[in-house]
Amino acid sequence: MNELFYTLGKNIGRIFMGRNFFWHLAMIVLTAIIILSGFDWLYYEATRNSVLQIIGFGAAGLGFLVPVFLPIILYTVGTARKNLRLKYAAYASIQAGILGLAISSLYKVFTGRVGLPHIANAIDTSHVFQFGIYRGGAFQGWPSSHTAVAFAMSFALITLFLEKKIFRSILFVYALYIGIGVSMTIHWFSDFVAGAILGTVIGIVVGKSFLQKVHNAI
Repeated sequence: MNELFYTLGKNIGRIFMGRNFFWHLAMIVLTAIIILSGFDWLYYEATRNSVLQIIGFGAAGLGFLVPVFLPIILYTVGTARKNLRLKYAAYASIQAGILGLAISSLYKVFTGRVGLPHIANAIDTSHVFQFGIYRGGAFQGWPSSHTAVAFAMSFALITLFLEKKIFRSILFVYALYIGIGVSMTIHWFSDFVAGAILGTVIGIVVGKSFLQKVHNAI
């Protein structure tokens, strides 16, 4: 179980330091551009379609199930095959997922972004933030936690299995599906963009730390 917390403190620091700090700035700048250009609201209006809504809610459900069962599958297969990298991949995916959820929720606590309107002929609320402390809760808002967790877990595994092209492609498509799906149902498009950036940074940081652990164990 100690592997779950492997370099956790250092990884948290790396997520916010050095070049990664500028990715956090990019999240903010891109969000501002998407909102001020009116694209968030246009995207919202364009995705009020029953078929897209069904697809989107499927993504929300999958975004809950995969983070729970994927680490279990990786650890079980890794144990059965005595494959150390798969076992470490299970721990890496859990750590990445937890950090994705925790850091995205921390942003939400301070930004308090108002969610999508759910009434007909609603006014544009894409620009509404309630900056402060816990003014909008920690479960909805900016950035998307579904997206951050999906990208964090996926890129942690992509970093650990760079040579597995098909596996990498499946992971990326999964993360993209989750992000696009929730952007059509429970999040603004810019929430998805910010969550994807944050999750990718977290996943690469965690993946690199566990990759080093694999190399040290060989």
